[in-house]
Amino acid sequence: MLHELLLALLGFTGDFVIDEREQAETLGLSGGDQLHQFPDEPTFKLAPDLSFLHPSERSVIERLISLGFYYRELDHFATKSRNLSSIQSTKDFYLPHGSELHEGKEKKGSVYRRAIANGIVEILSVYRTAILQVEQNLLSDPLPILATVTQGLNKFEVLLPPLYELIVEIEREDIRGGQLLNLLHKRCHCGVPELQACIQRLLWHGHQVMYNQLTSWMVYGILQDQHGEFFIRRQDGRGEDNDSAQPDAIEKEKSADDSTLTDWHSGYHISLEMLPEYVHMRVAESILFAGKAVRILRNPTTNFRLQESSMHQFIGKGSSRVQNFIGTFSAQREVHQAADLIAEDLLPQVEADKIDAMLKELKQSSEFQKRLFESAVSSIRTIAANHLWQLVVVRADLNGHLKALKDYFLLAKGDFFQCFLEESRQLMRLPPRQSTAEADLMVPFQLAALKTVGDEDKYFSRVTLRMPSFGLNVPSSQVAFPKMKSTVDGNLGVQLQGRTSSESSLDGWDGIALEYSVDWPLQLFFTQEVISKYRKVFQYLIRLKRTQMELERSWAAVMHQDHIDFANNRRDCKNSLVSQHRRRRYTPMWRVREHMIFLIRNLQFYIQVDVIESQWNLLQAHLQDSHDFTELVGFHQEYLTALISQSFLDIGSVSRILDSIMKLCLQFCWNIEQYESNPNKSELEHITEEFSKKSNSLYTILRSSRLAGSQRAPFLRQFLMRLNFNSFFEQTARGVLNVVRARPAIPVLQQE
Repeated sequence: MLHELLLALLGFTGDFVIDEREQAETLGLSGGDQLHQFPDEPTFKLAPDLSFLHPSERSVIERLISLGFYYRELDHFATKSRNLSSIQSTKDFYLPHGSELHEGKEKKGSVYRRAIANGIVEILSVYRTAILQVEQNLLSDPLPILATVTQGLNKFEVLLPPLYELIVEIEREDIRGGQLLNLLHKRCHCGVPELQACIQRLLWHGHQVMYNQLTSWMVYGILQDQHGEFFIRRQDGRGEDNDSAQPDAIEKEKSADDSTLTDWHSGYHISLEMLPEYVHMRVAESILFAGKAVRILRNPTTNFRLQESSMHQFIGKGSSRVQNFIGTFSAQREVHQAADLIAEDLLPQVEADKIDAMLKELKQSSEFQKRLFESAVSSIRTIAANHLWQLVVVRADLNGHLKALKDYFLLAKGDFFQCFLEESRQLMRLPPRQSTAEADLMVPFQLAALKTVGDEDKYFSRVTLRMPSFGLNVPSSQVAFPKMKSTVDGNLGVQLQGRTSSESSLDGWDGIALEYSVDWPLQLFFTQEVISKYRKVFQYLIRLKRTQMELERSWAAVMHQDHIDFANNRRDCKNSLVSQHRRRRYTPMWRVREHMIFLIRNLQFYIQVDVIESQWNLLQAHLQDSHDFTELVGFHQEYLTALISQSFLDIGSVSRILDSIMKLCLQFCWNIEQYESNPNKSELEHITEEFSKKSNSLYTILRSSRLAGSQRAPFLRQFLMRLNFNSFFEQTARGVLNVVRARPAIPVLQQE
């Protein structure tokens, strides 16, 4: 009987111990449902015809044989979960995130369940060893008793039932991946030391899989997740990084380059469903960033490799005499070998080994230490961010490109835009032609470049002039510079398209915009969103610059004519009186022009000096102090946000008023030239009143406590002080002074 009992404890039933579930299946009484497959109570029972057992003995034996039931179910779960045939094919068993399991179909495989099954096998092996020890004790005892079995297996009565409940919950809820780690982590918190040790061992096995996935992701930049169980997911739903074969090598390289950028910006995300609750979101984001950074560092584009290797070859060669002895084939082979070394140089093997060593140390720990885990992830993220910083800032010359964007998009190269606007002034007096607008602008663009841009400016070839409403791009690289040479291969550039705004357009030329072509890896930093923000600021500044130039040009033109008239008529008293009368007639208009140019100049000074230069100096300080790529991205975003907010481009009411003021100024300038031949006093009066209303409204809004009293624009008070240095704006805004009706004003043109 005792041997029958020992066999039953190992899951084998017979005449002494029967399985009620097997009997029900034999008689066809089983429902085949999941509750029957995982019964809540053990189905091992003593045979009812055993009359020689005392009721107390029957009670003890039935309590013991329940362990055999739990053992058999746990062993069955472990055997099924460890079956390698269920994970042979990723494509056959991996389903996209969020898909449902249909009844009758085979469930998805799970490497985490396989790991847990390995831990269960370890526990069951200890249980089998205890059975063997009980058998040896029974054989060595001249009077074997049931108490020997009870004493030898007593500790498993608190282990196997909770483990069975665990696998039942896993099977019924189809728990996998990070969800399985969550479940085990919760079950660890119990008051039974032996059970807690077993659950911790199972959790350790699950963490081994997680650490292997972390190693693949943060050391090699490869996502190994056949069944969608890792908390890092591809955006397209695939669990592994598998590159499809392409017949054309050029297309394959191009596709690989594009996929690198796509992977960085939107290729991967954190699956909250599979993220363990004890892993903080901030830590998961660091893991995501580190893996993406390693992918970038280990997979530079072909053009970047060849460019770097060619430069190294050029520097490494000694004299031209030595170069003449190097054959073309061997030189090309050395270039490609050097290109492979470039990829290794971006992330040195020493650093990769350091990351691997930190993960191995965590993997070997018997318990999951949250503090040590977060510290290791932070260190790995710092390593990846530093090397990515080295790639983007040092090798790709980030600061040089930031300076170029400041020169051309923020109008820091004022001489170029001054010359361009002067050369294009007559062209912009006419409506743009739909078919040739950009081509027409190319002529003044070329002349301005020839006069002001020297061959030392290697970034100008990346600047592209564009009229988005009228068709083609006008790349600056097409400008024919004398002795101008570009160090950038045009094929390497990627035009960054963006949305431009031509709303509130007066004459059609307000849509003038710039684009900037950047190579890998600068696309990681200068995204389309970033370039569009630069473009938004540029369109605002170029309109402001054009308005200021027109106001100054109108004054210069009239004064030049006045000096000529004075020189011609100074000896003719009659004509001299006419000239003086005309001068007095123009005096009110010049008073209006002075108000306009005063406002425009102060606004220009505020934006260029108080906003752009101060924010630029702050950005440069951050560039000097920081060696973290993500910090630089954050600082640059703050820089652009400050430019837009402190220039009031994100306040609709202020930007609309400024647009109206610039329109009025341009209308004033154009009508001044026609005033001699076609005076229109009523229109001038109307524009004078409109300008007064708009300027007073602008001052009233800017001096409000929401703007002037906040930290949004720290230099706004200085701008208001320059405007209101003699309290004119304040008094006018309060209605103390009224605009003189006799002032000539600019005629209002027909607006769309």
